[in-house]
Amino acid sequence: MNVCFLGAHNVESQATGFTCLLIDSVLALDAGALTANLSFAAQRALKAVLLTHRHYDHLRDVPALAMTFYLSRGTLNLYSTRETSEDLVAHLLNGRLYPNFLERPAEHPAVRFTVVEPYRPEQIAGYTVLPVPVNHAVPAFGYQITSPDGKTLLYTGDTGHNLTECWQRVSPQLLVIELTLPNEYEKDALTAGHMTPAFLKEEMLTFQKARGYIPQIVTVHMNPEFEADIESQLADVAEALNTPISLAYEGMQLQL
Repeated sequence: MNVCFLGAHNVESQATGFTCLLIDSVLALDAGALTANLSFAAQRALKAVLLTHRHYDHLRDVPALAMTFYLSRGTLNLYSTRETSEDLVAHLLNGRLYPNFLERPAEHPAVRFTVVEPYRPEQIAGYTVLPVPVNHAVPAFGYQITSPDGKTLLYTGDTGHNLTECWQRVSPQLLVIELTLPNEYEKDALTAGHMTPAFLKEEMLTFQKARGYIPQIVTVHMNPEFEADIESQLADVAEALNTPISLAYEGMQLQL
């Protein structure tokens, strides 16, 4: 399983992009940094886009990607919660800002939605995808992706702490987890449903108790303003857990 981090942050600049992962060039996890980082051929090669929740930085490129499929008479397959699909249709795919991609004949739509349900596995392009609810300010799912050869990744999307039930349901080799703020901003993290290094330490101890190990950990969705502080605090967490923790960056690739 090849994992490419097209975006790894919570704000966009010349050097940073919205959090977005690409699995084996065919599965996209969130859509905040897709079209500017993929050729038209690479966009059309996508088998599915899995959206974690309705916040703009996680679905910004859906209309632009839909235009690519519309012009090539292909179909963009989107998987999300019902709330996310309804908000996308109401605000970004309603025909006011762009053509109405939903008006093509039902047998050949430019965009096709599939609503995912908690803990109900989906077979998508040969992968087993398990949606797991996480704790964010709006309804949100993470996704455990298992490849045909048994490699397993869990991408949380945006989440706060208290993920005990989630840990009972998953067993990833690689955990890609959001970590937006340093410890000094714990109150803000609690309010917005985000993770801090201290929260991550708590969660990994809970995970270890439930599953008997700690997976490889990569963090995403960092606020660039605080990234140096986050990195320093994560080094202490990694030492305490006796496991490496990496901060993702744009263009980073991992091989499972």
